[in-house]
Amino acid sequence: MADHNQYVTLGVAEELFAAPVTKVQEILDMRVISRLPRAPDNFLGIIDVRGQGVPVLDLRLTLGMEPAQDTETTRIVVLSVNSAAGPVTLGLRADRVFEVTVLDSEELDPPPNFNARWQDHCIEGIGRRNGAFVTVLDLDKLLGEGAAALSAA
Repeated sequence: MADHNQYVTLGVAEELFAAPVTKVQEILDMRVISRLPRAPDNFLGIIDVRGQGVPVLDLRLTLGMEPAQDTETTRIVVLSVNSAAGPVTLGLRADRVFEVTVLDSEELDPPPNFNARWQDHCIEGIGRRNGAFVTVLDLDKLLGEGAAALSAA
């Protein structure tokens, strides 16, 4: 299997999302997050990953969903995303991480185009896994701009 066709599947609320495996550095159990004052709502704080301070964003809040408490399945996915300032490492809090997998088809469907005011800029495409829809996130577009600002803070 080629890396570009592999995805890490994430559960957020009742939805299924996927991140390209090439962006994922590691998956961590939840840990203490050091909060910072006056941070944006989706910016949870920073964690230590082998001596490096890594900013952590809440995927629920980043996607405009309702917040939720941590559970035993909550994970932090450490990613490398591209921003205007270059590559940035950050953590993304997800409700669940399922598996590294391939989707049912190598080709992704484009995001639906039904309303000019709806912003689909963070969606790379829609895939399927075992008959369920999987929203493949464009992590550089979703997180890149904000990640550069967080790493500079």
